[in-house]
Amino acid sequence: MPHHSQNESRLFPVLPAVVLLMVIYAVAQSSMMETIPASYDKALRNPLKGFTTRGIYNHGWATLAHTYIKWNEIENDESDGINKIRQVVDAKWKDVEKRNVKVIPRVYLHWSGDKTYWPADMTSLDYTSEQFKQRALRLIERLGTVWNTDPRVAFVELGIFGKWGEHHSPDPSEEMQLLIGNAFASAFPGKLISVRQMWQQFQAQPFGEYWDSWAHFDQMWNDGNNIALLNKSDSRYVTNYIGGEAAYNWGSSNIQPGANPTESVADSTHRDFIINTIRWLHCTQLRWIDDYDTSNLEAQAGANLIQQAFGYRYILEKVAFSPTVSNDTLQVAFNVKNLGSAPFYYDWPVEVSLLDSSTRAVVWKGTFSGVDIGDWLPGDNWTAPEWTATSNWRNFIPKVNWMNGTPGWASPPQSYRESGTFKVTAPTGRYILALAVLDPAGMLPSLRFATGNYFHGGRHPIGIVAINNGQGGLLSSNIVFDDPATDTSLHYVLDESTNVKRLWFGPANHNAANVLHFSVHNKRLTLRNSVNMQVVQIVDPLGRVVFAARLKNSPKEIKLDLSTVPDGMYFLRYGKTAVKLLLP
Repeated sequence: MPHHSQNESRLFPVLPAVVLLMVIYAVAQSSMMETIPASYDKALRNPLKGFTTRGIYNHGWATLAHTYIKWNEIENDESDGINKIRQVVDAKWKDVEKRNVKVIPRVYLHWSGDKTYWPADMTSLDYTSEQFKQRALRLIERLGTVWNTDPRVAFVELGIFGKWGEHHSPDPSEEMQLLIGNAFASAFPGKLISVRQMWQQFQAQPFGEYWDSWAHFDQMWNDGNNIALLNKSDSRYVTNYIGGEAAYNWGSSNIQPGANPTESVADSTHRDFIINTIRWLHCTQLRWIDDYDTSNLEAQAGANLIQQAFGYRYILEKVAFSPTVSNDTLQVAFNVKNLGSAPFYYDWPVEVSLLDSSTRAVVWKGTFSGVDIGDWLPGDNWTAPEWTATSNWRNFIPKVNWMNGTPGWASPPQSYRESGTFKVTAPTGRYILALAVLDPAGMLPSLRFATGNYFHGGRHPIGIVAINNGQGGLLSSNIVFDDPATDTSLHYVLDESTNVKRLWFGPANHNAANVLHFSVHNKRLTLRNSVNMQVVQIVDPLGRVVFAARLKNSPKEIKLDLSTVPDGMYFLRYGKTAVKLLLP
């Protein structure tokens, strides 16, 4: 069995390193050796980003699958129990973990025309009655119980209202937006939630966005620009994901994003436009566009470029390590840069390990403590398209080729440095030092850095470490790396693990004035710096609200009596903030 350890680490920005492609070098600096891992210029089939399938099926890039779920599939009568939800999704999502795929579910009631899916004991097309409210709240609570700790669930689309669950035809009332939005937030403290047109619907919660006609020529101003404005006003993309689907069945889709998915990825006029929207709006994932002709060579090449732009893309700029370990102490540091378009949104650990130099088996491993990979942000303020005013509902239309000139980040991605000291317990010998990012569902390697230093199974070999005897150093020039594109072994495990949503105190680069401070003594909760707070919730691990207080004109400091709340672990929620709270 491999040994495990914890360490101390820190994260801070540093000046950008000079990128030397395909070069590995080392310098002696105190007791540390430094190396630049080989670059990797292809896309990666990485988790929680990229091309997204419509349903569960194999796709060369997709680690995300969107699933529509009819309400009456999982509940057709008030007497139906919660296990029916489990049975339905277990059948729909069978074996996704074996292919390292996670799902984005959406429950809906109305497809189009007379295709409606209300439970048999409810009234079709009713979105407002007292019965509907109570049943919706019960269903959402049950969905949270089943999905909030299910590692198969990547994100959750709120759905429910209107055609296709897209919150139109009809739009949900303001009352229902508040009621249902708050219910979803309470039910899913551990998952990210998205809605359609987040800038004008369900605004009480900081939800993400699913744009249902991504990069569509007719919606670029009314939808795309509004997403950009919200990103600018509160850095929404930093705390929640932006995604959705392309659309090819209405309006001027032939202009942009193209007449069909193959045109979108194969034709540079469409492909570059889509990549620019991904950068501009910090997009993590899209579906429908995944349905391109995979036998088309131009489509293959274009899809590779789009996949690189989606979500995060972490580059290992350099790694420093102790080539020789004495007194059981190993030091490791690395510089990383996000060349993608969005952050990673869950708290996944970074592992350092020592591998047997012959078998590549793990001899020892530990994880960095305090490292949050979601803090490795991409660039910001990508060049917006050039606009032309219109006299119709579109208001403005974009330049078909985006702009004259070359777009780019106004604020380029910065380099981040992580460092840690580990206590190593391993037999005397020489080992391969490796890095990896683990899925908490099984603590297995999953997310890959964009580097050619790669071993089948998800780990990145960095150098040689000698334990107690001999000398470590660089990897041998004869070492053979594996191509991550050919690795189909990655997977996760269905157990009690869960994706842990990153906990935020507000937008990136916040200052101290924005941070909420709290303390608990004898079940009395004290909140400081609480100006503009409206609602405080205490939520249990299953997403159930066990305490709530609505505040008006909140003072700088608030004291709340939690004596009625049983001892245990909870989440303190207020606005964008969600932090772990232990009682007593």
